[in-house]
Amino acid sequence: MAESHTLQVELVAADRVVWSGEAVRVLARTAEGDLGVLANHAPLLSVLVPGVVEIEQTGGERVRAAVSEGFLSVADNRVSVLSEDSFLENELDRSTVESELTAAREADDQAAVLRAEAKLRTLQS
Repeated sequence: MAESHTLQVELVAADRVVWSGEAVRVLARTAEGDLGVLANHAPLLSVLVPGVVEIEQTGGERVRAAVSEGFLSVADNRVSVLSEDSFLENELDRSTVESELTAAREADDQAAVLRAEAKLRTLQS
């Protein structure tokens, strides 16, 4: 059997499938640190922390998304990124995110600060 060089990736939020397709690489931030997944990666289940998920599609285009807490699962060249909230780069507005960050800091809500900072990092190309 020939080895596969692609991954089937699903980026899922609590209320929707945010992105689904083929990719050659997925980068994500987990509780253990930054993680890169390529084809034929060993099975894995890890806890996501608020951050940026980057998916490199088979054609070389990149999909960037901000995610909150969740899980990343890898098995049989399938990657599932499951997050309570997930936003593609083109769904984010810088001024809105900056307002969210300011409000989170004023409320001393550290979890909301981390989520807003992840959104801002997503907007930095």
